[in-house]
Amino acid sequence: MNFEYSKQSLELQNKLDDFMQKHIFNNEKEILEFRLDNPWKHSPKLEELKNLAKKEGLWNLFLPRGYGELSPGLTNLEYAPLAELMGRCSFSSEIFNCSAPDTGNMEVLAKYGTDEQKNKWLKPLMNGEIRSAFLMTEPEVASSDATNIKTSIVKENDEYVINGRKWWSSGGMNPSTKIYVLMGKTDPTASRHVQQSMILVPADSPGITIVRPLSVFGYLDSPEGHAEIELKNVRVPKENMILGEGRGFEIAQGRLGPGRIHHCMRLIGAAQRSLNLMCKRVNERETFGKKLKDYSSIRQDIAKSACEIEQGRLLTLAAADKIDRFGAKVGANLIAMIKIAIPQMACNVVDRAIQAFGGMGVSQDTPLASFYVYARAIRLADGPDEVHMYQLGRNLVKEQLTK
Repeated sequence: MNFEYSKQSLELQNKLDDFMQKHIFNNEKEILEFRLDNPWKHSPKLEELKNLAKKEGLWNLFLPRGYGELSPGLTNLEYAPLAELMGRCSFSSEIFNCSAPDTGNMEVLAKYGTDEQKNKWLKPLMNGEIRSAFLMTEPEVASSDATNIKTSIVKENDEYVINGRKWWSSGGMNPSTKIYVLMGKTDPTASRHVQQSMILVPADSPGITIVRPLSVFGYLDSPEGHAEIELKNVRVPKENMILGEGRGFEIAQGRLGPGRIHHCMRLIGAAQRSLNLMCKRVNERETFGKKLKDYSSIRQDIAKSACEIEQGRLLTLAAADKIDRFGAKVGANLIAMIKIAIPQMACNVVDRAIQAFGGMGVSQDTPLASFYVYARAIRLADGPDEVHMYQLGRNLVKEQLTK
């Protein structure tokens, strides 16, 4: 493949980088401190930056060009370096309306939604007027196998009645969240991968209880947060079903492929910034009469991190290119590879940077601790490492046997 970026992608990279240098890094500390002191509230500065990003044309950059007028006209390959730039700050993708779970939910609605669903939910999501949550994982079953989910979606006349308990519902604590995309079972007797469906559930529906926020290594990830949510006899109109009963896995595969590209490129951005910070730090500090940068072990750590980041970057770009040219199904092996490799790479790179920083590295005075938490959590989110390795190994053996 050609790893040269298009003119449009390069122009947006320059524009995005300039925006981050001028407006985001300078306000990073203020926004993070506001979140620590005001969980479940939106920072006024963050909202101000969103409006500025929208005015400068740095808004909704994620939808591939196949979505017509909803898309800025980028391929996944062209968007990938933009996601990397956003990943250098833990909250910056939200400023450009390019953060999970909204990107995945917007793509679901854009790809599979009816005109009514698009007008009611996709339009305000793309305008940044509301936020959304994704409800799949459940506390009572091993949700790494999504066929285990138990939440029931039962049709009664012109409505569906939903009962179940979800957790790790990304976006569930956000005060601006108005709609849930929920996965549940419409027909437990059907074949294994057509029992599940996805349905739209307004967040203010009677019968919904937010049981508690869930922290990730002590981080609340406010204001979006992750919630445990109980749904008891929640009723929604039949028109809220997405694509049709039994199509849940089909929708999930269409949703997760590009989303994994986004996560991995953001992690590469986090790893790259961690390495940059590490290089500056070891040039400033001295121990036992010489600067840290002059120790062989430090130089080796820096060299290993640079190699691993570049390997991860090229692998992820290859996956993005494969999706663009052949679709997520053909690119499944590469998608599995990046999901296995990139979060672990980011954990390693950030860990080395933390070690070089010493005590400061685990504090709120650098982004390193939050980067590490993000990278470690993604080894579980969107499918744990073991599932991707299991499926990738199976596919590779099958390919060899058919040659």
